[in-house]
Formats: sequence, C-alpha cells, structure tokens
Amino acid sequence: MRVLHVYKDYAPVFGGIEGHIQALARTQATRGLDVSILVTRHDGWHTTRGADAGASCEAPPHVIRAGRLLTARSTPMSPQLPFLLAAARPDVVHLHAPYPPGELAQLLLRRGRATVIGYHSDVVRQRILGAVWRPLQKRLLRRADRVLVASHAYRQSSPVLCASGARCTVVPYGIDLDRFARPDPARVEALRARFPGPKVLFVGRLRYYKGVGHLIDAIAEGQPEIQLLIAGRGPMEATWRQRAAATDASHRIHFLGDVTTDDLPALYAAADLFVLPSTHRSEAFGIVLLEAMASGLPVISTELGTGTSEINRDGETGRVVPPSDPGAIASVLRNLLADDTTRQAMAAAGRARAARRYGVDTMVDAVDAVYRDVLQTTVKRPDRSVPR
Repeated sequence: MRVLHVYKDYAPVFGGIEGHIQALARTQATRGLDVSILVTRHDGWHTTRGADAGASCEAPPHVIRAGRLLTARSTPMSPQLPFLLAAARPDVVHLHAPYPPGELAQLLLRRGRATVIGYHSDVVRQRILGAVWRPLQKRLLRRADRVLVASHAYRQSSPVLCASGARCTVVPYGIDLDRFARPDPARVEALRARFPGPKVLFVGRLRYYKGVGHLIDAIAEGQPEIQLLIAGRGPMEATWRQRAAATDASHRIHFLGDVTTDDLPALYAAADLFVLPSTHRSEAFGIVLLEAMASGLPVISTELGTGTSEINRDGETGRVVPPSDPGAIASVLRNLLADDTTRQAMAAAGRARAARRYGVDTMVDAVDAVYRDVLQTTVKRPDRSVPR
C-alpha cells in the first residue's frame, strides 16, 4: 500500500502534529507500507527529497520538502506543492489539517484511490482565514473517504465537524511508551542536581494558546522553593521571559529552550509534576500529557472541552482546572506537592492509562484498519491518481 502524508512541516520542525506524523509514518514504514511525506521546506525555496534518516527500518519514509516561498499567518506557501502532489501515485492520501494549501490542492486534484483527513484542530485564531476557508473545508470533509479525530470530545465540540456531515472515526494519538518508561539514569540525576527542590515542568511550543504566562504567575504566588522548567521555543518566548523576569520568582523560572530527543525522557523523569495550562481550543489533544503520564508524572491540565480532559482524568491521573486561572493552578500545586501518597497514586494511574490506550502500535493498528476499509469501499472506483 502506498501512503502519502501531506502537511506543512516535518522534523526537524517539531510540534504535536509533526511528532504525530513522524510516529505514524515511521511505524507504518516498519510494517512494510510504502510511505511518503509531502511538506514544505522550512529553510529554502528549492524542493528537496530524501529518506527520513532517523527511521530505523529497511525502507524509511520518503520525505519531499516543497520549496517555501513565504509564510503568512503561520501558513507556509509553496507554489511547488500542488505540482508535487499532482505527480504522486499513492493509494491513500492522508491529509493533516489544518493546512489549507495542502487540503485545497487535494480537493482540486483528487489524487489516490482514497482520501483520509487527520483533523487535528479547528482554525481558531485566524478568524478571517477561517471564515474564507470554512466553506471549502466543509466540502472537502464531506468528500473525504474518512476523517480521523483524536478524541470524542473534540468530535462533539468542533463546530466544523458537526456542521460538515463528515464520516468521522475517533483514533487517539499514540506515542512510543517504552521511550519514556526507561530514561537515562545519569541524565535524570544530573537534572535533579541542577534544579534542587520540587520541580514543575512544561513542555511545548511557546505559542499564544499554551497559557505559560498563567503558569508563571502561579509559580510566583506559590511555594518559594518550587522550580519551574519550561522546555521549548516559540513566538511567545520573549514575552514570557519578560513576564518571568518581572516576578520575585524569576530565579526559579528556567527557560531550557528546545530539548533533544535523548534528553526529553530524563527531563520528565526528573520532574515532580507536569502542567499544561492551555487557554484556547487550539490545544486539541495535548500529546505532551501522554508523554508525562508514560513517564510516571501526575498532570495538571485545563478544561477546554477538547481531548485534554479525555486524557487526564480529574482526580485519577491528575487535576483539571479552569483555563486562565493562576490561583487555581497554584492551589493544586500546593496540595499535590504536599501529598506524596496522592501523587504516587496519580502517577501509577496515568502510566497504566497511557499503556492501555495511547501506545503508538494501538494508534497505527486503528489507522491501518481505516485505510483498508476505505480502500475496500473504493475498489470499484477508477484510480484518481492516474491522469485522465
């Protein structure tokens, strides 16, 4: 089976969707699927091609990076991408939304025998773009052979999915659980020595909807010995650094920048609590919650009506608090850091829940079953990737 994933970015650009595509594509390749990934190049306007060098399989995914002309409203523009899609010969085109240029190209070209859309998030902040794109998006969703959404909560609360009449299947994201269950002990001890005392961790791109400013405020009004570790970079970094510097807790708030793949499991293992303080529905799932739970960390998240509260069970695997409420975060931090028994119970419950529901093989099994199903239903259709 030939599969083509289409999105705007791929490693070394990293965020939740990029990490999901990488895990999905690499695991599919290890199972013998012929996998290609069509994205835009983040550092130039010439198209490049090559194997995914980090994949550990005989036939790794083939990565096509279309030259990028410019980026507008976080949306890369590549005049070459539609032509590269037109030349492709996949059985399944797996779009990853939102990326309107890639979705529009597939709507017009209709490559492959089947179209599957991984619907990762509504267009939330770009209201003008969303209003212009929404009618075409609904048409594409109706015409897709299947739409994958990561949680029941998001499927039920997304106005776009509810209004589109799309054929949806819920397939939760999955991660490599073993990677987080066995961190490097030396790295863990080094981090604990570097940051003594209780450690609260945030991992993610520093974007507007992550709510890190509220977490900084919570640390500033909380216990004086708490260390806040912030891993990641992004457009809000300078603003949040200034916010931290303006507090009396500035010496306890540490911006670590991007963390390597090898160091990330140790960073989770060295922490005592994980917080995802997101403020908007752009946080559709929260893969970092899975990583923290797989690492044996209790997690604190916010109630957004998305997949975050489906992952984190309030009172079982951690706590769920209102968004944009530093006082609520500070209160939960104080209570959990003072209660070793509850933290240990939540850590064990989180690890068990991640193992039961959110492994990468569980996810890929479900996605592959969708591929087989949609190809069976389209078996009598002409191959739309063959020029007429």
